[in-house]
Amino acid sequence: MRALIAAALLAAASPLSAQTIAITNGTLVLGDGSEPIQGGTVIVVNGRITAVGPTVQVPTNAQIFDANGKWVTPGIVAGFSRLGLSEVDLGADGSDDTDSGSGPFNAAIDVTPAINPKASTVAVSRADGVTRAVVVPVAGKNIFAGQGAVIDTGVDMDAVLRARAFQFVELGEGGAGIAGGSRASAFALFRNALREARDLRGRVDGTRRDDVLLTRFDVAALVPVVQGKQLLLVHVERAKDILNVLELRREFPGLKLALAGVSEGWTVADQIAASGVWVIASALNDLPASFEMLAATQSSIGRMRASGVKVAIGMIDDNDTRYQRNQRQYAGNLVALGKLPGAAGVSWSEAFAMISSRPAEAVGLGGEIGSLAPGRRGDVVIWSGDPLELSSAAEAVWIDGVRQPLDNHQTKLRDRYRSLEREALPEAYRK
Repeated sequence: MRALIAAALLAAASPLSAQTIAITNGTLVLGDGSEPIQGGTVIVVNGRITAVGPTVQVPTNAQIFDANGKWVTPGIVAGFSRLGLSEVDLGADGSDDTDSGSGPFNAAIDVTPAINPKASTVAVSRADGVTRAVVVPVAGKNIFAGQGAVIDTGVDMDAVLRARAFQFVELGEGGAGIAGGSRASAFALFRNALREARDLRGRVDGTRRDDVLLTRFDVAALVPVVQGKQLLLVHVERAKDILNVLELRREFPGLKLALAGVSEGWTVADQIAASGVWVIASALNDLPASFEMLAATQSSIGRMRASGVKVAIGMIDDNDTRYQRNQRQYAGNLVALGKLPGAAGVSWSEAFAMISSRPAEAVGLGGEIGSLAPGRRGDVVIWSGDPLELSSAAEAVWIDGVRQPLDNHQTKLRDRYRSLEREALPEAYRK
């Protein structure tokens, strides 16, 4: 008996394994901006997609899931988040690892050790079809917040797909406040840091000049940035700040840039498009919430796309530790905007790509995640209906070909209390 119990416990503790699966007969969304395919099939073998399309042969050993009447899509990619870095809002209880506070380091910080795959927010996101997330640190005492990661939302403890995927910098009003109170100070600090990194890169013996501001650890972390080996993700909202960042490539031509926020991006869309940089935009900034967002409009993303800007959707400073499921709503709103006179939206297929393949491409992982194509990771979701409709729900989720549980703390509470007999209720509820 003890042996049976031990075997059962070992099986429960073992990680789930990938199988050969075939999802058939669904409305198939590739996630690359193309139109949905009716009656499509996806084959996943050993965690990778091997075939996808309307005329795919199903392997004889495949476990078949009939998606007739359902929608089948790649998993949603949270384009800008702090997922896994913070629990629910409980005050200063040690559960918030989004920023370094008054710690001694900034650019050298790697968020990877702080990411908690078991955070309740991760399970909630997974239950709504979010399979991957771009995790961004918050700037503390320096405009350089540190190095972000790309993670999955799987139930196992191995969450990090790519550590140190990018360096994050806070400019605009936020950066000005951190740097002493002005944008001029923030940009001077920014350029000085890049110059220190460039100077260190050119010294074989690793020695540094006397007039340095960054710690050795921080400046070493910026060397891959000036070499163009690590993405530099910069948060800016105002049009002039956007242009100032793009102008930096005159002095540092190796920079591999992406912009986040970009509320006024539509006013300088031609310049952004010409630069070729990716934009991870806030979809619903439609009011002048600050002086750097005076030109904010929900039509910004549609107008940028019309000008040829490469755009993904993120949750920049918008409940970004937990509400990643809202990306579906935001993408749907962009579709609806296209039906309003004078507004600029995007097509359904492009809107979905903005929450799947586009964020993946923005951080250099378009060949791995975000779309249904041979060779991609097996992140697949079956939806009850159109995933950009709020009435639709994720009915099955696979990450790397492994089917994931969709329960979470909220669903467990719901199931526990919704059908209690009156005698089991607290006395206050029996009257």
